[in-house]
Amino acid sequence: MSETPLLQVKDLSAAFHHGGSQTLAVDRISFDIKKGETVAIVGESGSGKSVTALSVLRLLPYPSASHPSGSVRFKGKELMSASERDIRQVRGNDITIIFQEPMTSLNPLHTIEKQIGEILELHRGLRGEKARARIVELLGQVGIPDPAARLESYPHQLSGGQRQRVMIAMALANEPDLLIADEPTTALDVTVQAQILKLLKEIQGRLGMAMLFITHDLGIVRKIADRVCVMSNGKIVEQGDVERVFTAPEHPYTKALLAAEPKPDPAPLQPNAPIVAETRDLKVWFPIKRGFMRSTVGYIKAVDGVSIAVRQGETLGIVGESGSGKTTLGLAILRLISSNGPILFMGKSLQGLKFKEMLPFRSDMQIVFQDPYGSLSPRMSVSDVIEEGLWVHHPNMGDDERERRVVQALNDVGLDPETRFRYPHEFSGGQRQRIAVARAIALEPKFVVLDEPTSALDMLIQSQIVDLLRDLQKRKNLTYLFISHDLRVVAALASRLIVMRNGHVVEEGPAAELFKNPKSDYTRALFAAAFNLETAATGVVSQ
Repeated sequence: MSETPLLQVKDLSAAFHHGGSQTLAVDRISFDIKKGETVAIVGESGSGKSVTALSVLRLLPYPSASHPSGSVRFKGKELMSASERDIRQVRGNDITIIFQEPMTSLNPLHTIEKQIGEILELHRGLRGEKARARIVELLGQVGIPDPAARLESYPHQLSGGQRQRVMIAMALANEPDLLIADEPTTALDVTVQAQILKLLKEIQGRLGMAMLFITHDLGIVRKIADRVCVMSNGKIVEQGDVERVFTAPEHPYTKALLAAEPKPDPAPLQPNAPIVAETRDLKVWFPIKRGFMRSTVGYIKAVDGVSIAVRQGETLGIVGESGSGKTTLGLAILRLISSNGPILFMGKSLQGLKFKEMLPFRSDMQIVFQDPYGSLSPRMSVSDVIEEGLWVHHPNMGDDERERRVVQALNDVGLDPETRFRYPHEFSGGQRQRIAVARAIALEPKFVVLDEPTSALDMLIQSQIVDLLRDLQKRKNLTYLFISHDLRVVAALASRLIVMRNGHVVEEGPAAELFKNPKSDYTRALFAAAFNLETAATGVVSQ
C-alpha cells in the first residue's frame, strides 16, 4: 500500500439545521484511507456513519445541511471547495457509492439496463451493444441469475437483495479508485453476502481499489477491513487495526458494541394452540410478458405450492436466499398480492375477499417491511405515520388516547416521543426501521409479518428490538412470521423454521432441531455460509 493516503479526512463536521437550531451529526472526525486499503466505520444507528460517507462526496441536502469545519482531500485535491463541475467528475468515476436503500436510489421508471447504461455512457462513452455486454457482465459478477433476461426489468420486479446487487454493479461499472459502501450487504442473505464480499475483495485486489465500508455487522468488518473506526454520537471514539480493536478494545462503547448480541430465547412451541394463519398449496406466479402484444411466454414461480401453519404465540421463521420467495409468501398471506390456494386467518378464509371485505382483518394483521424509507410516506410526520392506522381502524378513538398510543409505541421501540413531529428523512436508517415497528404495534395486532425488521439495525439496537419483540409477544400472546437472512436473529426468536429455495419449502421443523441437525444439503450450505461470516453464530447451532 502506498504511504500517501488516497483519501484524507481531517476535522470534518456535518450539521443539520431545523429552523433556528442546529444539530451536529458529525463532530470533528479525522481518518485516512490508503490505496488498496479497506477502512470500516461502525457504530450504532444515528452515530453519523452514513452522514460521513455522504459528506465525502458532498451529497448532503444543502442548504439544510452544512460543514462547520473540516477538509476532505482526494489524491491531494480538496473536495470541500471544489466546483460542482469538478465534483461531478469525481462522483461515479473516481469515487462511487453503494447506498443503503436501493429502492429509493434506483429510478422506478427506468429499466436496469438504462440505469447502469447511463453511468457507462456518461463516464466511458459506451453505447449500444458494447454497453449491453458490459452490463450483462456486471450483473453476472454480482450474482444476478440469467443477467441478460433482467435487462428489461424494473426495480420493483426484483427482490430486495437483487436490487442491492444492481446498486453494487452500478458502483463498480467504472472501476473506481475508491468505493464507498454504505451497508452494501444489508439486504443480502448470508450466501450472497459471502459472494459479494469475495467479489469486492477480488476487484479490490485487481484494481488496487480502496474501500470505505460502513456497516453495523461486526462479523463483516472482521472479514473485510484492514482498519476500523468506531463512531458514537458523531465522534470517532476509537480507531486502529481491526485485529487490535476486536481483541483489545479500549473505549467502553467499543466493548459494549462487541458484547452486544441477541440472546437466544425463542417463543416455546405451542402444539395445542389454535392456528392463526394457514396456507395450503399456495402459489404466486408472475407472468413474463414479451413482444409487441405483451404475450405471456412463461412464469416466475415466486411461491410454488407452499403449505404452512402458524400457531398462536409462536414465531415461524422463514429463511432462504434472496429471491427464494420469503417476502412474497408473507405478502400473499396478508392478501397484499394475488395468489392461488386457500389462505385462512383465525379460521376464516381470506381467499377471494375484496378490499372492503378484508378491512375488518387488517387491524389484526400487520407487517413491518424490509425497506423502512420506501414504506414511510415522506410527506407525513412520524406522528401522522403511526396515527394513520388508528384513524382507519379506530375512528371513534379520542385525540388524547391516539396521542397516548403514539407516545407509547415510540417508547416501546426506543425512540424519543419528542421527535414524533419530524419527518422520516430526518432519521437514520435504523431509526426509520424502529418507526416502522412502532406503526405496526400501535394497532395491537394478533399477527405480525416481520420482513427483515432488523436488517438496517446495528448490533446494539438489534438486541433491543429482538428483546422488544419477544416481550410484546409474551405480554400480548402475539404470533409472528419472521422473515430474515440473519440466522443469528432468527435463532433468537423462531419457534419453528422453514427453509425456502426457488419458491419451494426445502426443509421445515422446530427451529432448535434444524439448527442442530439440518438434513438437506442446501440448508447445511446456508448455515455454513452464515457461520463462516459470523463466528458468534457457531454458538447458536449448539443451542
